[in-house]
Amino acid sequence: MTSIETLKARGLTARLAGSKVRITPRNRITEADRTFIMLHRLELIAELEAGDGKERRMSWKVLRNGKAIATISGEPMTRDEALASATFRWPDAEVQ
Repeated sequence: MTSIETLKARGLTARLAGSKVRITPRNRITEADRTFIMLHRLELIAELEAGDGKERRMSWKVLRNGKAIATISGEPMTRDEALASATFRWPDAEVQ
């Protein structure tokens, strides 16, 4: 589930206002929502800017034979982008 979808499931809407993420309605934002928004701010911005509905994360686990061997982290990226990065080094890798 994308970060945007997570907010929608909680009855909230996100939009960009410059470099800020605006969440409405404000009176429905809980402390748990605030924490989620703070932890996923860059992912929310990337998803809103792209507007393609794809999940973006700041980190992905790299797996080989079902075991975690590394973590890719940095700018928010889609699963396909993370997989391309992982398979460059480990051709048989998967990401999660």
